[in-house]
Amino acid sequence: MNTDNNPYASLLGIEVVEVSAGMARVKTRVAPQHTNHLGYTHGGFLYSVADYAFELASNSHGIDAVGLTTSMEFHRPSTVGTALEAVAREIHLGKNIATYHIEVMAENKRIASFTGTVYRKS
Repeated sequence: MNTDNNPYASLLGIEVVEVSAGMARVKTRVAPQHTNHLGYTHGGFLYSVADYAFELASNSHGIDAVGLTTSMEFHRPSTVGTALEAVAREIHLGKNIATYHIEVMAENKRIASFTGTVYRKS
């Protein structure tokens, strides 16, 4: 998978740190345009960060994978300047279905948790 070919992640300033079989790590820094009216990081931005790690991890086996379902929980706020890191880990790998858990962290504190399941095209 070409990790340099995601225009949406580039637009948001999300960088790939590491990708291996069933795992991915991405990072970014919260900018003013990533916040909501309260000054906290917008949930959609946090979702996008987690979703990019999910995309990379689920496509890391050389088989195209597309999302079937996702869910996200928000645990604590973050603000402009916060360095975020999302780590995706494979928790189930089947022939056609795989599931991943993604933690979005800042300074060793969990900001959000994301779970996603993909269909693996065969």
